[in-house]
Amino acid sequence: MTTGTEETVVRAETAAVSGDDPPGARRSERLSAVAQQHGALVTLAVVVVAASLGFDTFLTGDNLENMALSSAFLAVVALGMTFVIVTGGIDLSVGSLFALGGVLAAWGSQYGTVVALLLPLVVCGLVGLVNGLLIARSGLAPFIVTLASMLGARGVLLALTDEGSRTYLVDKGSFFADLGQGAPLGIGVPVWITVALFVLGAVVLRRTRFGQYVYAVGGNEDAAALMGAPVARTKVGVYTLSGVCAGLAGALNAAWLVSGVTILGSGMELEAISAVVIGGSLLTGGFGYLSGTLVGVALLKVIQNVINQIGSLDSAYQQVVSGAFLAVVVIAQTWLGRRQRVL
Repeated sequence: MTTGTEETVVRAETAAVSGDDPPGARRSERLSAVAQQHGALVTLAVVVVAASLGFDTFLTGDNLENMALSSAFLAVVALGMTFVIVTGGIDLSVGSLFALGGVLAAWGSQYGTVVALLLPLVVCGLVGLVNGLLIARSGLAPFIVTLASMLGARGVLLALTDEGSRTYLVDKGSFFADLGQGAPLGIGVPVWITVALFVLGAVVLRRTRFGQYVYAVGGNEDAAALMGAPVARTKVGVYTLSGVCAGLAGALNAAWLVSGVTILGSGMELEAISAVVIGGSLLTGGFGYLSGTLVGVALLKVIQNVINQIGSLDSAYQQVVSGAFLAVVVIAQTWLGRRQRVL
């Protein structure tokens, strides 16, 4: 079972053996595949070099640590979003679940670290499970289902906090707070957790049967069903995973801030989608990888940091630049996809 770049490489190798395509066409096809897969990484390298030359404070330890920490929470949400997008779906509920998970974790911290971690994972995971069941079993559109969940989760959040007037605090001396503020070897615990999750996620996505089902469902759902892939179960699984990741990110953020902040998470679903797509995953499904998502997250956060370094630009420009990057990436993906089909 092959998808995306793997199919491109297979076609190129087959053409090379058969001699059907001229060398120039094969070379152009390979270059298109490489550009689609590694374009974000090249862009990130260019931006980092430019920022390092333009701002003395960019490569300082404190600035790098702040970027890594702020990236960790978005990266965990984007991890779950990658699985969803590879299946050809979308999850708009993750921003609200991120905020809800943070409030639940802060409230549960009074009963210990286990409750603080498990409560948001269970609640947000159940929301993701319901999303998956409605999408997979009832045939409802992912956009509509997850939009309803986004609004519902935000409503529950407001109910728990008396319309946002109540803030639950985390004991700064607790082990749960150490999960957010501890820094072994000078690197924050949330960053270590994020790295471990991405390594595990990459293994699952690329080396397990479930991961192959995810690609198959996104590539061609009907063909996947004919091949015996559990299409419905796979969809339920990825949406549940997305909910769990959003809840975990919210819990880690609450541990970092030592409080459950109700106003967080607004627009985070769009940031996560942007990071996944900028990292090379296709919104149409069937192709994507977690290393690209991590690069997409890093690129967004570096751009935001550069805007902050400039100082004279309003923070609203962060959204403008992120939107522009997303538009350029989608256009480039469409062009590269058409070029590969022609070749």
